Amino acid sequence: MKQSQLDSASIQTIDPLPFKEAERIASEVLAQISTAVIADNDFLELLLTSVISRGHVHLEDVPGTGKTVTAQVLAQALGVTFNRIQFTPDLLPADITGSHIYDEVEKNFDFQEGPVFANVVLADEINRAPPKTQAALLEAMGEGQVSVDGESYELPKPFFVIATQNPIEQQGTFELPEAQRDRFAIKSKMGYPERSGERELLDRRENRRTQIPSVTAVSDPETLRRLQITAEQVSVDGSVKDYIIDIARHTRQDDRVENGVSPRGVQKMFEVVRAAPVIEGRDYVTPHDVKRLARPVFAHRLVLTTESGVRDVDPNTIIDEALDSIAVPGADGE
Repeated sequence: MKQSQLDSASIQTIDPLPFKEAERIASEVLAQISTAVIADNDFLELLLTSVISRGHVHLEDVPGTGKTVTAQVLAQALGVTFNRIQFTPDLLPADITGSHIYDEVEKNFDFQEGPVFANVVLADEINRAPPKTQAALLEAMGEGQVSVDGESYELPKPFFVIATQNPIEQQGTFELPEAQRDRFAIKSKMGYPERSGERELLDRRENRRTQIPSVTAVSDPETLRRLQITAEQVSVDGSVKDYIIDIARHTRQDDRVENGVSPRGVQKMFEVVRAAPVIEGRDYVTPHDVKRLARPVFAHRLVLTTESGVRDVDPNTIIDEALDSIAVPGADGE
């Protein structure tokens, strides 16, 4: 039996972690990443939250901020496999998924797995490949499998994509299709570190004998899957569910928006807000969780009108206005 088949057969037998144990593991993962990456802790928590929610991340940021290193050390800290795919204009779908290769000895075609067969896949500069190649990731991100020549192949579990994009260079790039953007649970950026952070970066490099930093694994694939299943045990009050829906529906009624947050986006928010408390050892979601995650989960799903695009309307502003317009459940907003 293939490993992927074993994964499918065993998923129901994996138990969730106690919430305090989940908090401890998450804390250790974040601590390990912080030893190698100079980044805001809120950003690192957002990244781990997406992993626990079984979502994918889209990072749009300028070169040199550490996106590649962050993805690599995240995989190391989690104790899972990692592959990087450099997206280029001549990249073909088969270069991502793999292809059938003829075996001269056995006289048959064997499937050779592509780089997408890893737990954490870095899709570097994803917008440099044409839409057809970008679409090769759609099935992988949505269904955890790839189809090649009419046959389907399950990807390793857990499976997580971090896609990067340079917001500055437009020449030789292709805009991500709406369906592709909607597959990402969150979209965020690392941003430049503080001055003290850049000094610490130099000090760390001075004391390191390798070009790329490394960290110690404090988890493994099964533990990560237990973290993901733990998120399924987090309770969400009905008023909080309604709060999520009302925010999404508000974006659909905005005159500046062609297409608001989709039902898939509503579901992704539900999954992400259930993962966030796991990092803090909580077993319940608060409205504050929804408010702080609204921008990274909802903003990139908005399709603005042509006029709004010309006027350079910021989707984050639309989300903020929706939050201001919708009553927060509970007297204290908690």
